[in-house]
This record gives sequence, structure tokens and C-alpha cells, in this order.
Amino acid sequence: MKKIFILIFIISNLDFNYSQAKEDIYKKIDLFGEVLENIKKDYVDEVDQSEMMDSAINGVLQSLDPYSAYMSPELFKEMQTDTRGEFGGLGIEIGMEAGVVKVISPIDDTPAAKAGIKAGDFIIKIGNEQVQGKSLMEAVKLMRGPVGTSIELTVRRKDIKKPLKFKIIRKIIEVKSVNSEILGREKNLGYIRLKSFNENSDKQFLNIVKKYEKNSKINGYILDLRNNPGGLLTQAINITDFFLNGGEIVSTKGRNASETRKFFAKKGDQIKGKPIIVLINNGSASASEIFAGALKDHKRAIILGENSYGKGSVQSIIPLRNGGGMRLTISKYYLPSGDSISEVGVTPDILIEESEKNFKMNTKEDNQLNYALSLFNS
Repeated sequence: MKKIFILIFIISNLDFNYSQAKEDIYKKIDLFGEVLENIKKDYVDEVDQSEMMDSAINGVLQSLDPYSAYMSPELFKEMQTDTRGEFGGLGIEIGMEAGVVKVISPIDDTPAAKAGIKAGDFIIKIGNEQVQGKSLMEAVKLMRGPVGTSIELTVRRKDIKKPLKFKIIRKIIEVKSVNSEILGREKNLGYIRLKSFNENSDKQFLNIVKKYEKNSKINGYILDLRNNPGGLLTQAINITDFFLNGGEIVSTKGRNASETRKFFAKKGDQIKGKPIIVLINNGSASASEIFAGALKDHKRAIILGENSYGKGSVQSIIPLRNGGGMRLTISKYYLPSGDSISEVGVTPDILIEESEKNFKMNTKEDNQLNYALSLFNS
């Protein structure tokens, strides 16, 4: 009898708490309606209420994390080309940090990279428009425009007092994922630069490795993921699997059981244990961090460079009834060690910073690549 009483008490208490929470939500909705009425009636300028509601929706999503956002019907249509390897714009991957647009990574051989935009730059103005207070998607829309037109970006950069200005001409961005060459004193090191994880990256990348393995006396590999903003999870898994002899690659954890999964490598290291050095920097994000983190945790590669960006979450694009959409974080990535990538990134085994003022990858001034070569040649 006592147990039944306790059970009834617990259920009643749960019902009370649920009812209380529901009542609090309705009070907040009423309060929001009251605020809108006062703005409509008394605000100094006339306000477009539709735009204001869009801003409110976006504010809710952006309060969750830097990657969740609302997309208007027009913007949602534009966004659907993001992972296909070809899109119009400047060639930068951006995110939000403390309400400011931050460059995750400039994509190689794009107008932004050639102009000198760097990972970690904060964009404070796009043309004459102040970015502070705008949503991530609004910033993206401002940067996009007709091919051949120019836009000026004003950025703040760490350790530089004055804002920097860059005039950039918009182009069709064709992301060619993979570059490669043979390096080293004896020309026996395979250098492969992976710029993004788009729909065809694994085929391009793995075909190069197989070709080197078949036709060249390769003693080891330098895999360059610097300024690689990531992309598709499936691509990261396929490429990582190639170098591991079994074991976990990555796991995702979310509130729903369907978003909580583990991904494993098949048996068989396809390069038979040859040494690997992976280059990363502050612009290496998402899928790049999965690849580098998995190889590090399995002690399959030396990770060299700078701490990676720390974008360890999965976003789902959800269509909405008005023709727009929302980008919502549904799970987070975890490395085989159990460590989260989110806001932490992957720490290199050997810290080598990009110290050159006019740093360019794969040149005589590339101190990180030179250091990696010295490890093989020593």
C-alpha cells in the first residue's frame, strides 16, 4: 500500500511539473505577443513585422549554438547547392562566434584565399553593411552576388590592431578536392592535399593513393588537411577506413536513438602500415577533425601543425511549410577516445604554427610542410 501511495505521489508530481512548465511557456508566448504589440504601436520607425518575426525565429535558433539557423524560402533554395562541389561566391566557410561572423576556413584557390582571408578572421563589415546583429544566413546572402562583381570585406585579425580590408571578386567556386605530388630527397613521399570532403572526394583521394602504391616506391605519406572546412561525414569515414586496420572511426550522439551511432573501419590497412603525417591548422574543421582525430587516437599517424577549429556537430536541414528551412544541430561527434571535438578540436602531436606573414601552402615558406619533410628525411 505504501509503495502504491509513493507511485501515485510521483506521478502526480510529474503531472504538476509538466502542467507548470506548459503554463510558463504560454505565459512567455503571451509576453512575446505583448512586446510585438508595443513595437507596432510605439516604436519610432515603422517596422516590417514579417521581417521581425524572421529575426525572432532566427534568434531562437542561434541561441542554441553557432551553426543552427533559419533560412528564408529564397535563401533555402540557394543553400541546396552547398555540398555539390560548385557554387557561387567568395570561397569561404563561415560560422558565428559571440554574435560575430568568423571565418572557419578559406577554400584553396578561391577568390577569398587569393585575397588573403585567413581562418580565424572576424568579418565586421560586408560592403557598407555592419555584420554585428545579422544572422549567419544574412551574412552569406550579402556575400553572394552576380559572378564578376566585387565586394569589400572588413575583418579583424588576431594580433593586428587595425581592421583589414579585402576587395574580392565573386566567382563560380569549383572545389577540386585533391592535389598531389611526390616529394622528399629521394622523391619517395606521397604528398596529398585534401581541400574538402565533397561528394567525390573519396574516389579522387583513394585513386591517387592506389596509383602511388601500385606504380611508385612510396615510403610514407604527408596528408594535408589545412584549411579543409570539412563536408560530408560519409566521405570522412571512407577515407579514414582506408588507413586503419579495424576499430572505431567516430561516433555521433544525439537525443534521438537514430542520431546515436558508431562507425567502424574494416580490417585491412591499405598502405600496410607505412608512416603518415597529417597536417592540420585552425582552418581544419568537421570531417577533417574526424579524420585527423581517428588516426591520432589509433596512433596511426603523427598530427602536425596547429589546433583544429573545433566544429564537432552534425546539422540537419529541415524544410519548413513556408518553403524555407532550418539548419539544426542534431548530434555531436566523438572520437574513438570518447573525446568531443566541439569547441575543442584536435590537438596536434607536434605544434608548429604558421608564423610567416605572407604564408602560402606548399612553397619554400611553408614551415609546417618543411618540418614534416624533415621528420621523414632525418
